Amino acid sequence: MNSTSESNRPTLHARAAVAEAVEAARESDRPLRILFVCLGNICRSPAAHGIAEQEAARRNMKIEIDSAGFYGGHAGDLPDPRMRRAAAARGYTLNHRARKIRSFDFDDFDIVIGMDDNNISDLQQLAGTVERARKIVRMTDFATAHPDYDYVPDPYYEGPEGFEIVLDLLEDSCSELLDLCEESGLK
Repeated sequence: MNSTSESNRPTLHARAAVAEAVEAARESDRPLRILFVCLGNICRSPAAHGIAEQEAARRNMKIEIDSAGFYGGHAGDLPDPRMRRAAAARGYTLNHRARKIRSFDFDDFDIVIGMDDNNISDLQQLAGTVERARKIVRMTDFATAHPDYDYVPDPYYEGPEGFEIVLDLLEDSCSELLDLCEESGLK
């Protein structure tokens, strides 16, 4: 959590990245492609994936969503059971199978969203070029209702309240992300 409140969310970088992503999808006449990334791809990124996918479907938006992680040890696993339970209580079904992020994901996705500083740093290193790095955005850059959080904390070693705050942050961020997509002309 950041001790200083950031009231200018979504950030200018987030707005620009979404506008570029929507334009890239429009120019290629295909759905917008969003990738959510965390460490293990079993808590935060699959929850963001599920929340955004369900909200995009509700809004009838043409978006392809996926998630990945930097740690490959959970590859093929469903999300953490505690996250699945907490998400299910809010009406989300998380059935994504964990996978490790690959460098060519930057070619396949229009926007790549990391959950914390380590994810952002690792994504920037993996991107390899300035053009690819422009696609990287921090999840909380969209969190308008939670200005005191500058990252989505990893709930893996936390109790049930850790999963709840993560879901609060992700619902807020995903809703704002999709609002920006619509404002940028995504149909």
